[in-house]
Formats: sequence, C-alpha cells, structure tokens
Amino acid sequence: MIDYIVGPFEYSFMVRALIVSVLVGIMCPVVGAYVITRGRAFMGDALAHSVLPGMVVAFLLGVSPFVAAVPAGIAIALLMGSVGRRTGITEDTSIGIIFAGMFALGLVLLSQSTNVTVNIEDLLLGQVLGVSQTDVYVSLGLTALVVAGLYAFHRQFTYTTFDIVGAQVVGIRTGVVEYVLLSLLALVIVLGIQAAGIVLVMAMLITPAATAYLLAKRFVGVMVLGALLGVISAIAGLYLSFHADLPSGPAMALVATALFGLAAIFKRRPI
Repeated sequence: MIDYIVGPFEYSFMVRALIVSVLVGIMCPVVGAYVITRGRAFMGDALAHSVLPGMVVAFLLGVSPFVAAVPAGIAIALLMGSVGRRTGITEDTSIGIIFAGMFALGLVLLSQSTNVTVNIEDLLLGQVLGVSQTDVYVSLGLTALVVAGLYAFHRQFTYTTFDIVGAQVVGIRTGVVEYVLLSLLALVIVLGIQAAGIVLVMAMLITPAATAYLLAKRFVGVMVLGALLGVISAIAGLYLSFHADLPSGPAMALVATALFGLAAIFKRRPI
C-alpha cells in the first residue's frame, strides 16, 4: 500500500503533475463558486474552447502555449463581457457566437499549421503527466495572480453576486468588477487546461463547487469545501491515471462527478 501511494512520486514528472493538479484542484472550484452562483457555467466552457487560437499561435512561435493563452483568455473574456453590453443581444448568445468562432479559428489554424506537431487529443483532454518545469512555474504564477485578485475583490465579487442592485446603490462599479472576475476566470481556465484539457476543464471548474454548494451553508464554506473536493478529485484522478493507465483529465472529471453524485443522493437542499 505504501508503495502504491508513494511509488508514483519517485518520478519527477509525477511530482510536477501533483503540483499542477493540486493548484488546479484549489483554484478552479474557488472561482467556480462565483460562477455557479451567478449562473455563468456556460461562460467557463466557452472560454476554455476560445483560447485554442492563442495556444496554436504559441506553438507556431515556439513558446509555452499556456503563456500565450493567458493574454488571449483575458482578451476573449473581456470581449464576451462587452459584446452583449454594446449590441443588446443576450449574454448567452454573445458568448455562443464568440465561443464557436474562436474555437473554429483555432481548429483551422491547427489544420493549416504543418510544423505544429501537438496532439489535439492532449489539448482537448489534458495531459498533466507531461507538464514541464516551465509549466509548473507558470501555474504558480497564475495561482498567485488569482489569489491576489480574489483577496482584493472578494467583497465586491460577493456583493455583486448576491445583490447587484444594492452594490450599485452603495457605489460599487459593477461593470469593472465584472471584467475583473472574467479576467480571473480566464486565468483559472488557462491553469485548468494543463490538467483537464479544453473539453474537461469545465468539470474541475463547476463540479466540485456544485458539490460544495449542496453541502455548505455559507458562501465561504462553498469556496473552502469546493477547494478541498477539487484537490481530492485532482489527486485521485492523478493516481487513476498513473496506476490504471487512464487519461488524466477524464479521470479527474469522473472522480469529481462521482463525489457530486454521492452528495446529490445523500444531501438535498430544502425546497
């Protein structure tokens, strides 16, 4: 049993994978708590797909795709937030348009780039076992930025999440707060893509936070418990990936979904 638990971390690639997985497991559900409470789950999925063009351009330039995905993700998040405001169309419509267009652009760039040897399956499903030392440093940097942003704006985020009209009355600039939250969401999406991939990052962002929402009584409790469940899902998925030869992203998503299923069965919120 000890060898089963400790053995994988005799390899340096597993240590790097553990660090990134824990960071993803913590940060995705913490930001995800705001996302699910605001009813913005589709935004996270759209952002994950929309950063694909930036990642392909990074491959073409020979730099880390996750370094290039940061400015691309923030720019796309701000664009999604502003299109609806400027055009008057509904938010989910504007998100859907940008999501489809950017993802299609990324696929076209990838198909036409003969010198890019990246496996599209790794981008879509994640390959945390292949992260480099540079990716670990990038993940730590992104986590630090997200933590700083949450610390500075937690009060404003919470106020606008539960009472946006009251926030406007007391003088909170709700538009600015919205853009800051979208930027932090973009950073977390980029962080999560390393472990869970573009398709499954939604699971790490939403599912642990939703599970915590069923169990916790206060919003801060949702964030803390969500982070704990996210770490459990990430580490358990990492072990499954190593010992059962499963893809890392789907393994983490399955563990997170199983935990949600247990919470949904044994805990019901009063109507």
